[in-house]
Amino acid sequence: MTFVLLLAALVVLRGVMLTRARGSMPCRLRVGESPWQSGVARYADGELHWIPLMGIRLRPRHAIARRGLVVSARRELGDGLYAVDLSGSTRDVSIAMSADALTGFLAWLESAPPSAYLDVA
Repeated sequence: MTFVLLLAALVVLRGVMLTRARGSMPCRLRVGESPWQSGVARYADGELHWIPLMGIRLRPRHAIARRGLVVSARRELGDGLYAVDLSGSTRDVSIAMSADALTGFLAWLESAPPSAYLDVA
């Protein structure tokens, strides 16, 4: 019983640390037609790293490279979330985030080096 409580406390502490880390933003991710998963995204070395909110691993589950990334569609999901569909260098992925986080994400995409291929819809 004590082990289970300790493990639960560590998972909650991990989630708090991830969401409060500088340069991170809460968002949801969907691969293909799978359901949305809550997590935290952060920018690192030309990639967007996505880490699921629930779990024990601190390593990103998805690393989305900025080079060759195509934003094919944008839509409002409700509850202040906006989704963008991504393709190109990654398999079909959708990310949902707040309006402020979406603005930052699109600015990050557009600020890529001149040699990078970008297509922002």
